[in-house]
Amino acid sequence: MASSSMSRGSSSWTAKQNKAFEKALAVYDKDTPDRWHNVAKAVGGKTAEEVKSHYELLVEDVKHIEAGQVPFPNYRTTGHGNSNDEDKRMKNVKLH
Repeated sequence: MASSSMSRGSSSWTAKQNKAFEKALAVYDKDTPDRWHNVAKAVGGKTAEEVKSHYELLVEDVKHIEAGQVPFPNYRTTGHGNSNDEDKRMKNVKLH
């Protein structure tokens, strides 16, 4: 998840780095000695301070989401209001 607040700061994060960050958080929990150093090493190209800051932004984002302060995206849904299209496709289906 890359929210707008996660893109703030002096350095940007690639999708690959974000995925490595997520995996590293699963491996190095809060009780791991030198956690941020280990996470930074797993991510590559980031300092311990940068990954810790990235984590703190993530925690804030999750708090906002859980508090209902982030609106649901307006995704387009398929199938609603398009039953005509489905009916047309089903006309061509032959059952033996």
